[in-house]
Amino acid sequence: MKLNIRDVLNHLLVDMFNQILSLEENFMKDKGIPLSMSEIHTLEAIERSLGKTMGEVAKQLRITQGTLTVNINRLTNKGYVYRVQDEVDRRIYRLKLTEKAVQILSVHEIFHEELIDQLVSQLSSEEKDLLVDSLSQVNTYFDTLMKK
Repeated sequence: MKLNIRDVLNHLLVDMFNQILSLEENFMKDKGIPLSMSEIHTLEAIERSLGKTMGEVAKQLRITQGTLTVNINRLTNKGYVYRVQDEVDRRIYRLKLTEKAVQILSVHEIFHEELIDQLVSQLSSEEKDLLVDSLSQVNTYFDTLMKK
């Protein structure tokens, strides 16, 4: 019986995505982190954003500003985020992380470090290079799809 490459790749991509999200969620819960993965990823997007505006963070997360507002209000009420009015353009508010948020992101980073370390620990140099090249091509493909 010949495998259908389309079915195999679809299964692998969906399964890996769901497994990583589940592993990440369990890791964070085991570390006592009281936030959802959506909230943690919002904190991460704020940290990565250069201007830290609502528009930039929403775009990075690929959600609407309305959805982000709901998430930011929740994170503000929990003490993880606050808004600061821009000194030059008073219409703009920048998002800032509290120390509690920074600590959570440190734990989140440990998850990713351990995940990658374990993933590549049994691979040869050539296999690591092949994995990086292959995933880079997949990522480029998805980037192209997102820009359409």
